[in-house]
Amino acid sequence: MTAHHTPQSRCRFAIATTDITPPKDIYHRMWGAAKHERATGIHRPLRASAAVFAPLSGKQRQIVIALDHCILGREEMQVFLQRVSTATEVDPNEIIVVFSHTHAAGLMSLERSELPGGDLIGPYLAKLADLVAGIIREVLDRLLPVTLTYGTGRCDLAAHRDYWDESIQQTVVGFNPGGEADDTVLVIRATAQDGKLIAIMVNYACHPTTLAWDNTLISPDFPGAMRETIESATHSPCLFLQGASGDLGPREGFVGDCSVADRNGRQLAHAALSAFEAMPPAGTRFEYTGAVVSGASIGTWKHGPLPATQLDAQSIWQIRHYTIPLPIKSDTPPLEQVQADLNQWNADELRWASEGRIEESQNARAMAERKRRMLHRIKQIPPGNTYPIETVLMRIGPAFWVVVQGEHYQLFQTSLRKRFPESPLIISTIASDWGASYLPPAEIYGKGIYQESIAIVAAGGLERMIQEIGNEIQDWLKQTATITQ
Repeated sequence: MTAHHTPQSRCRFAIATTDITPPKDIYHRMWGAAKHERATGIHRPLRASAAVFAPLSGKQRQIVIALDHCILGREEMQVFLQRVSTATEVDPNEIIVVFSHTHAAGLMSLERSELPGGDLIGPYLAKLADLVAGIIREVLDRLLPVTLTYGTGRCDLAAHRDYWDESIQQTVVGFNPGGEADDTVLVIRATAQDGKLIAIMVNYACHPTTLAWDNTLISPDFPGAMRETIESATHSPCLFLQGASGDLGPREGFVGDCSVADRNGRQLAHAALSAFEAMPPAGTRFEYTGAVVSGASIGTWKHGPLPATQLDAQSIWQIRHYTIPLPIKSDTPPLEQVQADLNQWNADELRWASEGRIEESQNARAMAERKRRMLHRIKQIPPGNTYPIETVLMRIGPAFWVVVQGEHYQLFQTSLRKRFPESPLIISTIASDWGASYLPPAEIYGKGIYQESIAIVAAGGLERMIQEIGNEIQDWLKQTATITQ
């Protein structure tokens, strides 16, 4: 081997960001165990990013909107997209929304409008759409040719989070020292033709659940400090893309201390910066240039320009928007049953509080919240026996960008990357609305694990997603000549 190749793509690209921090006293309760309803302040501002990808020639394009929020429901997402589309005159099918999934931003559901601070949700969502429309117009006006360079780092911030509690004979959501956790940090550098750094993108799988029920501040969780650290070092915008983190969360999490979230963010940032600093100049490969006689015979290498044939391969462009229908769980409870359970837990909360049974009352409040969210999910299930998982598959040169709805377990990304080790795979989950919920592996169904208990799709759904998307990537690879990197 006389040359070492780093995967690179060529396309047109632009990115813009804006502050989307909601009012400091907006409805905030995301956790069943939380004792507050309204936020009490701001830890760090929330951000929206608009990134547009397009081929070097042609009219196709993909706009990715990244929001520092946990989720949006179907109703909220539809209204948001329509407002953005109208304001920008962009077809909503060209837009896909992804979430950092921070659990400290507040629960932006119109169903919560009657609760303390809930009256601020509707006006905030309208303002959010207007702000996003503004940055979409901005990026569309300044698309330019770039080289996307891909690097891989490692970070052990994320840990397996399905832990067996022997004392209660139950699997809980918490750090599992014996579980495997994907530590892959995929870093994408966007460089203009003149060598100017345009953006850094970080793709990593880890639930932003550092901050939990004891936190009352609006926060992006660890992605906030991660972006700040990277942007301070590179003087360029940083885009975070959440990976398949259904069973992954911070080793140290579920706390109220914002400094822990910042520390987690800096840990990921330094891992990403290490991969960034190892990248070669755009449009080059590392070439062996021969031996130099010294005290020993020294083999020398240098960065040289890529041949024209490889530059052509870097600009291959393919994109597909589609849905993958997955069977819905047959044991999904009927709406009436969940509503009855919710009513009972609400009654128990009030009764036990009046009797001074504080712990029982707090537990009932948490269970009521769980039922309220189940009710919301069931209302969003479409007619029929399948749930259509929204999917965007985009190929730019040797790289495949996979954007999917739902909270997939890490098996989704590890399996696809194992099948296609020569191709960078950017895996971005929790796209569109949250109606799909979790997609766990088939073997954990029936074990009482939380993620399976609230899943909408039946066992085998995750495996089918892996197979279908993998087969699509394989077909695309067959359609074009092998890329020489």
